[in-house]
Order: sequence, then C-alpha cells, then structure tokens
Amino acid sequence: MILINLLPHREEKRKQRKRAYFVALAASALVGVAIAGAWFMVLEQMTSAQQSRNQFLKTEITRLEVQIKDIATLRAEIEALKARQKAVEGLQTDRNMPVYLLDELVKQTPEGVYLTSIKQNGQIVLVTGMAQTNERVSEFLRNTLYNSPWLERPELVEIKSVAVSSAAQSGGGRDQRRLNEFSMRLTLKRPQSAAAASAPDGAASVAAKKAP
Repeated sequence: MILINLLPHREEKRKQRKRAYFVALAASALVGVAIAGAWFMVLEQMTSAQQSRNQFLKTEITRLEVQIKDIATLRAEIEALKARQKAVEGLQTDRNMPVYLLDELVKQTPEGVYLTSIKQNGQIVLVTGMAQTNERVSEFLRNTLYNSPWLERPELVEIKSVAVSSAAQSGGGRDQRRLNEFSMRLTLKRPQSAAAASAPDGAASVAAKKAP
C-alpha cells in the first residue's frame, strides 16, 4: 500500500528554517551584547585605573612643585649668603690691601732701587723712585709682571737721568752721582687665593730699600 503525504511539508520546513534562523540571530545578538558588555566593563576598569594613575600623578606633581619652590627658595638664600660672604671677604681684603701692597713692593723691588713715593687711587698705584741703572728698573717691571700675585700690568711712565749730590768719602767736598729717576703705574689685583693669603706681620717700610 502506497502512502502519500498530502500535508504542506515544504512550508513546514521553511517555517522551521526560519525559526532556526531567528533563534541563531537572537543567540548571536545575545553573544554580541555579552561581548560588548564585557568589553565595556573592561574599558571602564581601564579608564578608572588610568584616572587613578592620573590623579596620583597630579598629586605627586603638586608635591614636587612645592618641593621645587622650596629648593628654589633655598638656592636663592644660599646665593644671597654667598654674595654676603663674598662681600665680607672683599671688604676684609680691601682693608688689608695697603699692607699687602707695601709688603709686595718690598718683595719685588730689586737691589739698587729705592722708592721715594707711593700713591694709590682705587686699584691704580703710582710709584716713583731712584735706580742705579735702567736694568734695575727693567728688573722691577719684570718682577711685578711675572712674580707678584698682587700686582699686574706694570707700565713705565717716565725715566730720566738726574744728578744727585753725595758727601765724598775723603775731604770736605761733595760728589755728583747720576741716577735714574723713574715713575711707573701698577694695577692692584685680588689673587684667587686671597682668602688664604696671610697679612704681613707689620707694614714694611720701603723708604730705605737697599739704597745704592
């Protein structure tokens, strides 16, 4: 006996396929929503963590700015203290400068030269004196140029030969001698180790420096 299905099976299969399609579509939508929700939560957590880090950085930056201001204030105070210390040391050195000047002239004046006048105007010193020969004056210039920590830039202003009367060793007459009268200009300077330079024990006299 042959059975013939007269029901609309094609229509039923079509409906089943349609239901399966919508079920799959709904499942895909649910999975997509779940993935999107999970990703949104991850992004929220990352954003919250980044905001926490940003807030921490802002707090640290504010704290460091306060410290930098304190350091700048301390540096300014240190610089002010250094400036005051330098000013005090400069005043101390300037107070002792005449002593250093006299002592240095005594050291640098060669034999055969004696000084007759010393005039100081600020850092400029004008020295006049008598010398046996021109070579003695040249030696004096070299000494003040190369060997003195307190004197620099020596400049010969004038040198001339003059006759000087002196008592004769025998008899009652007077002998005429020719000497070189000179004047030179010097500049005072502060050595780098001025603080370590000790003042001379007393003001040396240069009026009778190895007279000829």
